[in-house]
Amino acid sequence: MVFLLFGILKVKMNKIKIFLLSFIIFNFSISAYGNDAPASFADLAEKLMPSVVNISTTQTVVTNTNPFPFEFPPGSPFEDMFKEFGTPQKRKASALGSGFIIDKKGIVVTNNHVIQGADDILVRVEGDKEYKAKIIGSDPLSDIAVLEIQSSDNFIPVKFGDSDKARIGDWVIAIGNPFGLGGTVTSGIISARNRSIGLSRYEDFIQTDASINQGNSGGPLFDMNGDVIGINTAILGQSGSIGIGFSIPSNSATRVIDQLIKYGETKRGWLGVRIQIVTQEIADAVKLDKPRGALVASVANDSPSDKAGIKADDIILEFNGILIKEMRELPKIVAQTDVGKIVKVKVWRNKKEIIKEIKLGRLETSEDFRVDKKDTKKPLTYEIKSLKIKVRLLDAKDIEERKLPNQTTGLVITEIQKGSPMNNVEVNYIILEVQKKRIKSVKDLELIINKALKTTEKTILVAIYNNQNQRRLIGVKLD
Repeated sequence: MVFLLFGILKVKMNKIKIFLLSFIIFNFSISAYGNDAPASFADLAEKLMPSVVNISTTQTVVTNTNPFPFEFPPGSPFEDMFKEFGTPQKRKASALGSGFIIDKKGIVVTNNHVIQGADDILVRVEGDKEYKAKIIGSDPLSDIAVLEIQSSDNFIPVKFGDSDKARIGDWVIAIGNPFGLGGTVTSGIISARNRSIGLSRYEDFIQTDASINQGNSGGPLFDMNGDVIGINTAILGQSGSIGIGFSIPSNSATRVIDQLIKYGETKRGWLGVRIQIVTQEIADAVKLDKPRGALVASVANDSPSDKAGIKADDIILEFNGILIKEMRELPKIVAQTDVGKIVKVKVWRNKKEIIKEIKLGRLETSEDFRVDKKDTKKPLTYEIKSLKIKVRLLDAKDIEERKLPNQTTGLVITEIQKGSPMNNVEVNYIILEVQKKRIKSVKDLELIINKALKTTEKTILVAIYNNQNQRRLIGVKLD
């Protein structure tokens, strides 16, 4: 009986020890994480405020006053017809933004949209010192601009940090000029990384819940070391801060800023290809292990890729030793590579990997391949029941109006029915090839589809021209 009681007491004592140990470890963990939260941002804000500037711009806007005692409804054909009858009126429009100093001589970084079209730019430092500024260089593609304050005064600069080291959950502070109120400090954390929101060609935004409003554009996002890790450039929605703001990462911005300071313009690498996403259907059709890389939809004539032997329908898997996991990664990586550099590009072609060496061109001097979309007539149409679409033959008038190569053949899509497996195309798209075979007639298309329907995979590759005459490759799963 004594031994039994002693055993029970011993077990209870062990449980108490385990509980106490667990309690100590738990509290230590909370304490360790809790120490990361700053007690105050006051010292950091006081140090950084003199380097953040308020920017105000003015520009001349010419409008025509309405000569009639009434307004035409929006979209009315009379709106355009009579718009030239008004009297031209000039007025001054103003805009507000933010920026930050990166050199003691007064070099300021801001957003391009803050100063775009400005006649005069005023920079206010430390709330009460106002200076005129001139534009050193600007880049609409990345929405970055560099200004120079017109003064012999010395200013207090801030330095850039390594945005690649910024982690989701890290504390950050934003300083700027929201609604023209002047130097305002807000704090928050990094909410997400690598965001793309469709604002510009090269997007890799840092998302933060630090309050950012209109007027914060161009202002800095600081880490807890006081280094700039982002340029605040966008908010979600137009009604003010809802806890979702976006910043250009410093590592992406510094290359553009350095080029603007040195050359007054940017010099981005250029491959000369139009690319699209590799879907699961496309990966299955070309026997790629999984959807990855960037699919080459078309290659510009006499471009670096054309000279190196890159072909439409290739899938770029690796660029200059960097794996391309998603299509959107490639343009940014290419743009950040030096013009004239010879790089190795790994592509997937005919179910195997091959290497091509490409000497990069310069994006800013490349041609623009956009072609205006024009209406076309609808002659005799044919229904392709298996695809649930209607098509017509591409004719000479199409080729002339859309400025297509003279040898172009194909079928113009005139109708897309509900439930069509080609629901990712639009009317007036042109079917050029199916399963890498040129389409010259409706019969060509039907023969290929019937053959595919007899196989187990039932996935076909379709090459099309979209309404901007850009070649695209899509995977279509047949029912």
